[in-house]
Amino acid sequence: MSAPTSGPARTRGRTRRRPQAPARSQRPAPLGVGTATLFMVVCASYFLVPLWWLLVASSRDRASLADGDGLWFAQPFELFANIQGTVTYDDHIFLRWAFNSVIYSGVGAALGTLFAAMAGYALAKFVFPGREAVFNVILAGVLVPATALALPLFLLFSGFGQADTMWAVLLPSLVSPFGVYLARIYAASSVPDELLEAARIDGASEFRTFFTVSTRLMVPALVTIFLFQFVAVWNNFFLPLVMLQSTDLYPLTLGLHTWNSQVTHTPQLQLYVIVGSLLSVVPLVIAFLSLQRFWRGGLADGGVK
Repeated sequence: MSAPTSGPARTRGRTRRRPQAPARSQRPAPLGVGTATLFMVVCASYFLVPLWWLLVASSRDRASLADGDGLWFAQPFELFANIQGTVTYDDHIFLRWAFNSVIYSGVGAALGTLFAAMAGYALAKFVFPGREAVFNVILAGVLVPATALALPLFLLFSGFGQADTMWAVLLPSLVSPFGVYLARIYAASSVPDELLEAARIDGASEFRTFFTVSTRLMVPALVTIFLFQFVAVWNNFFLPLVMLQSTDLYPLTLGLHTWNSQVTHTPQLQLYVIVGSLLSVVPLVIAFLSLQRFWRGGLADGGVK
């Protein structure tokens, strides 16, 4: 009869596991969260307080506007009456300026985004002699301020007899060196070469590959370029000031400046300038709120593999 095995012999073939302590969830320090929240509140206040002041000031009449009673609404509440007066002043010239700004910004941003996306995609996905030299020239164009180009552009359009036309403001708005730079960086990182090769094997042309495959992957970059270009053209002041002489061709920025320069002769224009400034912000807010979902969608699609 064999002897019973000892205790160490019984556990020789088994591995002893020590119970592991539950992992502690790492929570951010309360001081760091509070500091970040305070910083965001300060930044939000810095941007929102001027808009709030525009809204409050636009709701007052000329007497209460001169008093300047803080950042709250006063009686009587004249916002809608002031908007009507601003829109109908001087035979509805404000609506004409708003229409011009929409044309300059909308068409300029849409076509500028298309051209920037095509140029950036070509620089990222095609190899040709002088590619880096072309990209360096475009990158240098980002560093050139727009005001430095206003006078050469004026002389160029004057030579063609197009100085005091919509083309003088619209055509320069189609060029976006920063958009080309951003499109190249994003296309190089988000558009796989294997996907392009598969489309070419299936017989798709380069234009079809770009418009049906690449642009869908570049949506966040395209929305960013469009918004940057839209805001830049909408807020552009110096180029229309140099190019345009006809009042009917003014954008909102130049038109409101014209009203502001006439305040000493027509005091009621001071209120109209404030109301017009408030109305000029509304399209920008609408554009950002309506296009931000493409950013979220692009980030979500990029996070799924």
